[in-house]
Amino acid sequence: MLNKKLLAVVIAGALGITGCSSSDDDVKTIEVDLRIMETSDIHANIMDYNYYSGQTDKTIGLARTAALIHEARAEVSNSVLVDNGDLLQGSPMGDYIAHEFKSTNQLADTHPAYKAMNTLNYEVGNIGNHEFNYGLDFLDQATAESNFPYISANVYCEVDDYFRDVKAGEPLFEPFIIKDQLVVDKNGDEHTIQIGYIGFVPPQIKIWDKQNLDGKVIARGIVESAERYVPQMKAAGADVIIAIPHSGIGSSENPSDMNAENATWALTTVEGIDAIMFGHSHSVFPSSQFADVENVDLDKGTINGVAAVMPGRWGDNLGVVDLTLTQEDGAWTVVNSQSDARPIFIKATDTTEEFAVEPDADIHAMVEIEHNATLDYVNAPIGKSSTDMYSFLSLVQDDPTVQIVSNAQIDAVAEAASKVDALKGIPVLSASAPFKAGGRHSTTSDADSYVQVPAGDLTYKNAADLYLYPNTMVAVKVTGAEVKDWLECSANQFNQIDPTSTAAQNLINWDTHRTYNYDVIDGVNYKIDVTQPNKFDGDCAVVNADASRIVDLSYTDADGTTFTGDELASKEFIIASNNYRAFGGKFAGTGAEFVVMELPDTNREALAQYISEESETHGEVDPSADNNWDFVTIDSATTLDIRFETQDSATADKFVEDHQVRPMTKRTDLTDEFGFAIYNIDLQTPVSN
Repeated sequence: MLNKKLLAVVIAGALGITGCSSSDDDVKTIEVDLRIMETSDIHANIMDYNYYSGQTDKTIGLARTAALIHEARAEVSNSVLVDNGDLLQGSPMGDYIAHEFKSTNQLADTHPAYKAMNTLNYEVGNIGNHEFNYGLDFLDQATAESNFPYISANVYCEVDDYFRDVKAGEPLFEPFIIKDQLVVDKNGDEHTIQIGYIGFVPPQIKIWDKQNLDGKVIARGIVESAERYVPQMKAAGADVIIAIPHSGIGSSENPSDMNAENATWALTTVEGIDAIMFGHSHSVFPSSQFADVENVDLDKGTINGVAAVMPGRWGDNLGVVDLTLTQEDGAWTVVNSQSDARPIFIKATDTTEEFAVEPDADIHAMVEIEHNATLDYVNAPIGKSSTDMYSFLSLVQDDPTVQIVSNAQIDAVAEAASKVDALKGIPVLSASAPFKAGGRHSTTSDADSYVQVPAGDLTYKNAADLYLYPNTMVAVKVTGAEVKDWLECSANQFNQIDPTSTAAQNLINWDTHRTYNYDVIDGVNYKIDVTQPNKFDGDCAVVNADASRIVDLSYTDADGTTFTGDELASKEFIIASNNYRAFGGKFAGTGAEFVVMELPDTNREALAQYISEESETHGEVDPSADNNWDFVTIDSATTLDIRFETQDSATADKFVEDHQVRPMTKRTDLTDEFGFAIYNIDLQTPVSN
């Protein structure tokens, strides 16, 4: 039997087609290599600079990612570059630009993100959830200055003409774009390939940015939107379809969840998608973090056979997908792929030297004005602190960096509630979480990611370090029973400790619980029994209905009356929090039905104002932790080896030594792969609070 290539030659000769000989070597196979590059979750980190420490930072910044872009582009004949959103918010530079906008409702100049990106030849950008943080007017004006188009397939206008001239029911941005791409095949011949780009954002934007989007936009599911538009893209002539979901990998267990925040795994099952450039969860794919995910090939970088990449956050990686395409009968087919995330920085090891790319000087020059203005902005004085605020111990004991946020939130909400008749007299509590507690949730774990604000003069950059996000103040009304379940879900941050085991046991659950979901509720007192199983998992779904880790929960009012048990369970409280938590509906007592107050200020603004007022009144603010929570002392005859990690530095060592509530011992005989210090914590010796 003739093979296909030889048969083609025979047929061509019989038909008298010129330009082909009877030799296999003379039959040209049209094969094209196409490289797709992705940035994602830059979060306004344009400069390779840490505004909190006041130093150059080799590990972050589009200025350094740009060097990888230039390098990766030069390696191949055919390439395209895309951005996957969460671009405009997240660094002090982003805050500064938004602050200036707020005073006039007008951007004075092109947003520095686009000053930089407009030099890099992006093909298309996708909208991330944080693009909505500053409102639709800000988004409109900022994106208008990009020299590349934006896409979003699952967000629609709810009313006419609120965003540009878009009518009700129409997409906020183009759902997809198909662009002609001139490519050179392996024989040196040119072809035009039509590349289709389609973008998505988590539908939870309607919850997270309710104050900006309610009554203005509609958000639909990611997968249902893909199933609607991908066939249209094919029908319109797209040869290659690249999906750009601002969405994490998600779960293979429930891929049909139409409202899933993280839906990339499910998206790979939608027929017609050739590559997925994803983001949102600040992780790196392919990496060992996803080794246990079903149908993932880490060597090739595929999910269900579809090429995929996710490039971390803050510009620390460039996502690269290489596709090999062949043409047959005028149709292009992806026949092979390889996905990789290229880091801008690799820490030195015992056998390798440090690797760091050099920054793009053009980008430095392009945003120099905004960079200097940001420095002035973050260094403006706002008050003074009586003690150090370090978050080295924020996961193992009550903490000053969380305490000062809670104090500020209670102060702001209590004042506002006192002016509302229906809320007067209801005790105000606060829910706050440590945002910077080591960053161990991914393969890009950062042992330097701790709040480090020393005693003394405070500036706005300190407030920004203490509260990273531009969330707005929101309060919910709950019962004591809901307070307890809120805390039960929060306690998923801890692994269950076996009181009879002499083996090493890690206290912190890094696998399924993010530290920003470890809410401390101030205004009540409680203890956490880590020998008990969790009642809820990391998503606050019940896993052990009868379990109870939260014990000795109590509230004492201004008259000295203490409430516990059933009396506490039925008592009403107001909890000061933020828009993400209050509207999220994950924790008990959250969701729109519980919201009783939305303040116009951000949590960070409330914090800065609290610091200023306390400093003016008392000369300084006192952020000392009130130790309203602790662990239950474990009564066991077995000597336990319970461990936790924190920063490995002289500053951290001194802070742990001076501020430990429970006895802690640094394990100098142990090392950690991410550069953390390992400590033993003694939960068996009783302590007095």
